[in-house]
Amino acid sequence: MIRKVIILTIAGMIHLSLLIAKDLKKTGFDLVVPSTTDELPTPGKRVRHVNHEYMGSEVYHLLYLPTDWVKGEKYPVIVEYSGNKWKSSHGLLEGSNLGYGISAGKGVIWISMPFVDVENQRNALTWWGDVDATVEYCKKTVDRICREYGGDISNLFIAGFSRGAIACNYIGLYDDQIASLWCGFICHSHYDGVQKWKYARSDRTSAKTRLKRLGNRPQFISHEGSVEETRQYLKEVYPSGNFTFKAMSFANHTNTWVLRDIPERKVLRDWFNIVLRDKR
Repeated sequence: MIRKVIILTIAGMIHLSLLIAKDLKKTGFDLVVPSTTDELPTPGKRVRHVNHEYMGSEVYHLLYLPTDWVKGEKYPVIVEYSGNKWKSSHGLLEGSNLGYGISAGKGVIWISMPFVDVENQRNALTWWGDVDATVEYCKKTVDRICREYGGDISNLFIAGFSRGAIACNYIGLYDDQIASLWCGFICHSHYDGVQKWKYARSDRTSAKTRLKRLGNRPQFISHEGSVEETRQYLKEVYPSGNFTFKAMSFANHTNTWVLRDIPERKVLRDWFNIVLRDKR
């Protein structure tokens, strides 16, 4: 009975916070993500990039080199996963915004990473495609970009919105090898294990197994309106975790908040810079 009351209370708090949250659409943009091109990678360009093993397919990732990129220098890397195709979201890599909003296009290499649909040889617009292929694609792409473009293998972040937020753990902690890559995690709107979805191993037991690979590395966890459901979940299953929670003041299910000059973006940028500082 006590547990039921607590759950109802949390649900009520979430509902109330969404009711009083502001509409983000009333706040203008101060950043515009560069359009995607098929040019060669150069500073300030967001380009469509294809790995050798997927030449001739529709599987690709997007690579952005910062405006201050210099060959031979090292740069932190943000690997970002996009949301599902849903309502106003098209599920494409081009809809990723977190990496650009955090860096404002400077000092950070940004990769928008695909979920690989092996059967149809394209990027999956909903959920994971082939999970093993998606994980392998991430490992190889990170290695390649770090070698060829100066990504700092000791300063890799994984980030995502909605489906992508779940992917931070579902893909990013899938096995010991990929889990070892990351120095920080940025999960906006949803979190692996909080609720069961219509795909394999979305249950809480499986999510807890993945979470064990996290260790004490920091995660920034945010959600529109309220973050209490995720906070309570992690309090139960991983109380020793290094988590920073941020409830957003708006109700919109979007990642475009990082393209606006709002307090929440400053909080995320400060967290990002602290993680980088502590790594040095």
